[in-house]
Amino acid sequence: MTRPLRFALTLLLLSTCPALLADTSAGSLAAVKTLKIDRGLSEEGKACITCHQQTTPGQVADWADSRHAHAGVSCIDCHQVAGDSPMAARHANVQDTPVYVSALVSPAVCGRCHVDAKKQFDASGHFRAYRQIIPKDSLHALQVVHEGRNHPELSGAPGETGCMQCHGIEIKLDANNRPTPETWPNNGMGNIYPDGSTGSCNACHSRHKFSIAEARHPNACASCHLGPDHPNIEIFNNSKHGHIYNTEGDEWTMDSAPDAWEPGDYRGPTCATCHMSGIGELQVTHNISERLYWNLWAKKSSVRGSDDVLSPLLGDGPAGREKMKLVCNNCHTRTHTDNFFKQGDKAVMLYNEAYYEPATAMLNELKEKGLLKDNPWTDEFQITYYYLWHHEGRRARQGAMMGAPDYAHWHGFFELQQDLYKLEQIYAQRLESGAIE
Repeated sequence: MTRPLRFALTLLLLSTCPALLADTSAGSLAAVKTLKIDRGLSEEGKACITCHQQTTPGQVADWADSRHAHAGVSCIDCHQVAGDSPMAARHANVQDTPVYVSALVSPAVCGRCHVDAKKQFDASGHFRAYRQIIPKDSLHALQVVHEGRNHPELSGAPGETGCMQCHGIEIKLDANNRPTPETWPNNGMGNIYPDGSTGSCNACHSRHKFSIAEARHPNACASCHLGPDHPNIEIFNNSKHGHIYNTEGDEWTMDSAPDAWEPGDYRGPTCATCHMSGIGELQVTHNISERLYWNLWAKKSSVRGSDDVLSPLLGDGPAGREKMKLVCNNCHTRTHTDNFFKQGDKAVMLYNEAYYEPATAMLNELKEKGLLKDNPWTDEFQITYYYLWHHEGRRARQGAMMGAPDYAHWHGFFELQQDLYKLEQIYAQRLESGAIE
């Protein structure tokens, strides 16, 4: 479908939808509380809006401004569940005909309409966001034993307020089929719902507006991709792409229809442009692994080459590189694109060969000789080794591959060389003394 035809169909759709409420551009919720429904909603749907415009007007305001509202999709369409659903809770205020609802709207519900998006997500690295940490005993020990201090009642706090909010968790229900406070609320990308589905659409398209424009802004990704171990938003801001976005991004057109968002709507890419959007020959995808070559977050970077969604090497690296180059070539010459990736690849290989491999060889030898402490978080060698790959090493690699010189150098290789010198010093001292200092 051509872009002009898509635009014409969008205008036709909107012209058939009556205005939903008065001007709320000032952000007032008063207008929401006097909202009059006059559209093709079911009677149950109208009842939801009538009640919730009083009890939770913010939710109704977001919904009223959403494409769901324009298409006649209301609360009941997403929140109603069958009486025998594992998430079913009888709605307290409905006395006549029993209505079963759930606060949890799983990806299986979204996938009833957004079929391709769910299928693509299920084949992406985001799918395993929580599943990949289930077997990591050392990470659970870090959260509960070391950070949570093995507190008999409070040790779960670091995971509940931290890790779970990005990675997700298996959501549990109480005796009334309502989510437990240990597992919800959270917007974790890899949530496993009681119906068995995985994901969290509202991690990027926050409820109840579910805005495509919101998901295209880099801040949608920044709520998880930030900080000392994967400072992707800081890296973006350090890059020329980020410089252009931060200068004029508020003037760009961010709400074009899917597969119609192209250069001209924007002058520089955001995260979504490179990793997800339909651009040039490429189709829209919710598989964020599809255009990747390296695994840049592992201890050692390898080229992707697995179709196992739970593998850190998920994807086809060479094919992913060619797709990413197609993104770049919409704005850059082929020479610019090719040379950029040659520079970045060199930095990744330098980290692998000159930092990770010698550091790991020293770690393994000290382990064989019994010269590592049982508690890694009190062992200067193991702490420094962790920083080398998990902090400085990731920053160097990601900074190099995303055009952020300060993160490639000062927050990356400069700190990496200090890590390596420190590891070499501790290694030599322990081998010479035969003891841990």
